[in-house]
Amino acid sequence: MRIDPTMAAVVTGGASGLGEATVRRLYREGASVVIADLPCSSGQSLADALGERAVFVPADVREEAGVSRALDAAEEFGGLRVVITCAGIATPGRILGSGGPLSLDEFKQVLDINLVGTVNVLRLAAARMSANEPVDGDRGAVIMTSSISAYDGQIGQAAYAASKGGIAALTLSAARDLAEHGIRVNTIAPGIFATPLMLGLPDRARKTLEQRVPHPPRLGTPEEFASLAAHIIDNQMINGEVIRLDGALRMPPK
Repeated sequence: MRIDPTMAAVVTGGASGLGEATVRRLYREGASVVIADLPCSSGQSLADALGERAVFVPADVREEAGVSRALDAAEEFGGLRVVITCAGIATPGRILGSGGPLSLDEFKQVLDINLVGTVNVLRLAAARMSANEPVDGDRGAVIMTSSISAYDGQIGQAAYAASKGGIAALTLSAARDLAEHGIRVNTIAPGIFATPLMLGLPDRARKTLEQRVPHPPRLGTPEEFASLAAHIIDNQMINGEVIRLDGALRMPPK
């Protein structure tokens, strides 16, 4: 299923970081793109900068109404074919820290946004895509975002690792569920990437992290995430996969 002017895509968390790079890549290749992000994001500015094939729809991935509006916008462009879920948070917290046990509310919030929000988008998008006419056998493609923390969770990442591990575990089951509808489901598990959060670290801390990556010894770029997403869309045999994008990085406990 090639990226072309007949394709409409929704990218959640599309106003910054990995999501923004993916929006820009899909738009550059000719697709119409719906940027779904929080009302306080820079989504409208991004849509204005890109042009008439981009639109911003304020949406919280946990809420059906906002997600449905984003999917509606894609259908107005001519047909929802691709959904990429990049929305997420990484609130830190040890299970037992200096202040006592991990806040259960904070744990639930991370899972609610990262995992439940992803499932919410997946289920609503699949319902729309199932009505599409097949293109090269595909009715649609969903790409979710996990993390190497799903496998190498660090100290203070209990909630984040659990949420990203859930997405990784979901992938094959979802792909098999949706195979009869001609919808592919895959997940990218990035390593250490040059997102706004990571770039906000002190130079010394960032360089230490970069040196842990075997090759290339640097932060990944959001454009590299977007490039893999574009390839997954194009390559029909990639289905039910969780692809680590991490330069062979395996994070030690400390």
